[in-house]
Amino acid sequence: MELQLALDLVNIPEAKDVVREVQDHIDIVEIGTPVVINEGLKAVKEIKESFPSLKVLADLKIMDAGAYEVMKASEAGADIITVLGATDDETIKGAVEEAKKQGTKILVDMINVKEIGKRAEEIDALGVDYICVHTGYDLQAVGGRYYAS
Repeated sequence: MELQLALDLVNIPEAKDVVREVQDHIDIVEIGTPVVINEGLKAVKEIKESFPSLKVLADLKIMDAGAYEVMKASEAGADIITVLGATDDETIKGAVEEAKKQGTKILVDMINVKEIGKRAEEIDALGVDYICVHTGYDLQAVGGRYYAS
């Protein structure tokens, strides 16, 4: 089992401070989508450079241009990159192929996928490394959640 720290509402200096406090107790640092939006892939690069023994997950939630975005995240130092399960198979295939070239892993986020069980089987057949069932922040805020079907 690996423990993951999700960083969503911080800038790069704050992220480094938080990771520094818990680095001996975690395995993976997730650079959340809000951090990527605010700081870019520079956040992935700086966290990986500062904490090379930790895996860095870039939560890009890729929907298109899978191979290209995986290439760029890998170049920045990401070990794991997220793709959305709601995207088309071609985007996932491109992401998986590029991740293999780069030595990185693909996590498919099932946020907002209605038939999770069926789609998970389809995605697993595409060769992804991880499949994550995820209820989004906005839905959680109103007490909602998805159930695997």
